[in-house]
Amino acid sequence: MGNQGFTFIQQVSPDFTQRLKEISISKKFAAGSVLFMDGDKADHLYLIESGQLKLTKTTTDGKELTLQVFSDGELVGVPGLFEESLSYNTTASMLQAGEVNIIPRQSLERLLLKNGMFCAEFLRWMGIMNRRIQSKFRDLLLNGKIGALYSTLIRLSNSYGEPHEKGIYITLALTNRDLAQFIGLTRESVNRMLSDLKKQDVIEQNSQ
Repeated sequence: MGNQGFTFIQQVSPDFTQRLKEISISKKFAAGSVLFMDGDKADHLYLIESGQLKLTKTTTDGKELTLQVFSDGELVGVPGLFEESLSYNTTASMLQAGEVNIIPRQSLERLLLKNGMFCAEFLRWMGIMNRRIQSKFRDLLLNGKIGALYSTLIRLSNSYGEPHEKGIYITLALTNRDLAQFIGLTRESVNRMLSDLKKQDVIEQNSQ
């Protein structure tokens, strides 16, 4: 499982998770399927049972930036709550085929209004997610290209890393192009930086 220790279902009570599944509809998605697009009306949330999902944002110059990758146990699609009209500000698509529980936003809002404990758990989780997003943008803005790469590799190690005889093995399958989209750079720039790290014996890569 990715995002060890940080997934939504690890941050909330089993009772809350069970209630969410009771008000959801389960659906299987193939790799590449789009769950929602930037600007779509935000009527649903998505609790991942299996597979992997990425959130992306297209910049003004047409570059696609990968903001986050989520796996089983994560909740996606929460631009806000208790507002009359909300829109998604990112695009969500499946990196790997999987099953997703689709939760109507109004059903979640009714559940939170009826149960103060669930509401407190949900707000705490939203705070954690906001801090994670702010941390990523701080790395991208303040640390330069190589610093952003280092920070991204560290975050991936923390979220998807498993102990290995040579260090930490990142289980999330990413191409250099995927990694470039995490940082907002070209694939060529990432290729050069990763090549330098390999020459210094800092990292090893499986064949792309």
